[in-house]
Amino acid sequence: MRKFDTKVQHLKYKVLREVARLAWEDKLLENVMSIPEKLVPGKEATMRCCVYKERAILGERVKIAMGGDKSNPNVIEVIEIACDECPTGGYEVTNACRGCLAHRCEDVCKFGAISFDQNHVAHIDKSKCKECGACSKVCPYTAIVSRTRPCQNACKVKAISMNEDKAATIDNSKCIQCGACVYQCPFGAISDKSFMLETVELLKQSQRNNSESDCKVYAIVAPSISSQFSYAKLGQVITGLKKLGFHDVIEAALGADMVAMAEAKELSEKGLLTSSCCPAFVKFIKSNFPKLVDYISHNMSPMAVLAKYIKETTPGAKVIFIGPCTAKKAEAQLEEVKPYVDSVLTFEELQALFDSRDFDLSTFEEGVLDNASYFGRIFARSGGLTDAAAQAMKEQNIDFEIKPVVCDGIEACRIALLKLSKSEKLLGGNFIEGMACVGGCINGAGCLTHGEKNKAEVDKYGREALEKTISDAVAVLK
Repeated sequence: MRKFDTKVQHLKYKVLREVARLAWEDKLLENVMSIPEKLVPGKEATMRCCVYKERAILGERVKIAMGGDKSNPNVIEVIEIACDECPTGGYEVTNACRGCLAHRCEDVCKFGAISFDQNHVAHIDKSKCKECGACSKVCPYTAIVSRTRPCQNACKVKAISMNEDKAATIDNSKCIQCGACVYQCPFGAISDKSFMLETVELLKQSQRNNSESDCKVYAIVAPSISSQFSYAKLGQVITGLKKLGFHDVIEAALGADMVAMAEAKELSEKGLLTSSCCPAFVKFIKSNFPKLVDYISHNMSPMAVLAKYIKETTPGAKVIFIGPCTAKKAEAQLEEVKPYVDSVLTFEELQALFDSRDFDLSTFEEGVLDNASYFGRIFARSGGLTDAAAQAMKEQNIDFEIKPVVCDGIEACRIALLKLSKSEKLLGGNFIEGMACVGGCINGAGCLTHGEKNKAEVDKYGREALEKTISDAVAVLK
């Protein structure tokens, strides 16, 4: 039964599972040092030079699973001891260079970094090279390759560099906490902090106090959950959540319906808007295009809007968001969101929680999750927010033509924001839908699986919604 895309994810999950198992039993503090030895029991390491280094790295993973470095505000951390195997040479000429006469690489280089030896073989002067990649693109033999580290390739905001020990380091002022580097690092040397222990403690507290007046823990689940636990039915996952101790499970898609209605009105009033649902996209604007901040929708994300509603209508309620996004962990720490969201879990962490209780989801009866409309559910994939906003205008009889600029991934976001920074006319639209992850939330760093099939699963999930209009979905809140 395959639950994860990669073995790195599986290793991370095993640490999370063991930490959670001990936390449920109130045995974590006295047994935390035993986890690395339990996971690597033999005398031979499977990945590193020796078993002792492997266990030392696992010790660092345990710390991150317990909340990580409290002095570091970033939810993404580097495990330096695990970051030592990647080349750092940038663009290099390989032995595939044939010493051709065309010298296209030299012609295209604007910085004079390409030269040739007596055999006409190309060489790159690292002091002049700007890592633009133009030479690599034009080489007819593909003889020039990038030796850039996977984390640097994954980070489209250039927040990752190498320190003096050749380990990755993150510039917190640039990082948007999207987690792309977390998923792409082949050694799992970059990870997102887990706040799983806070969730376990809240669930244990709710189980100790069962009276009607005591706190109830609500799970808000992102619509991309429909594509994740492929070995079980969605209804069985909902039952699993309730067996963990959640009082109720509510779709974040209902919050998306609420946001769609409000954002449609805001767009029609202002005439030009960028979405505010993706926290990584919002941080990208604030960090890189501060002059465009006023264009950001004033609506909070679906997570925050729905959590606020729950807290205001259920005194004493605690709210845990469960989804695919590492940036949501950072969003939950914002002053305007902190009062409403008590903790954030990724799908990876939820799987660890299930298995820490030895749940076999496939044997559970099916629970029901039907709070939202089709349009709220498709927020999970690129283009869904735009479709929902257009539908919300139609249902509210708003006479406004939405001209969307759908940005699939942070590079597309950058291009749209650059155009807007030059002029509104150059943008060619009036609503920027920004998603930091390519494909949308369905490919977030905290997903169990990634890929195009997730889009089809979310669309199918949307079509199964009982409420066919946004108005019907939000009517229950009034």
